[in-house]
Amino acid sequence: MREYPLSDMKKGECFYITRLLTKGELRQRLLDLGFVPGTKIECVRISPFGDPKAYSVRGTVIALRNKDASSVLGVKI
Repeated sequence: MREYPLSDMKKGECFYITRLLTKGELRQRLLDLGFVPGTKIECVRISPFGDPKAYSVRGTVIALRNKDASSVLGVKI
């Protein structure tokens, strides 16, 4: 299966996280927010200009800038 960055998701698409490409504080922050490999994510909102996007993660909606979301890889469902 092909991996895609989270930032490529369109509204309503679902995704399973396979890995995080970032390191350091951003990686730890994403893990703390629930962006853990194996987690199901849904893109629920996109701002008018396309950045940031809001994602449903483990029952919580979290907005991420595309720059940060591009470091989260996964497979579409």
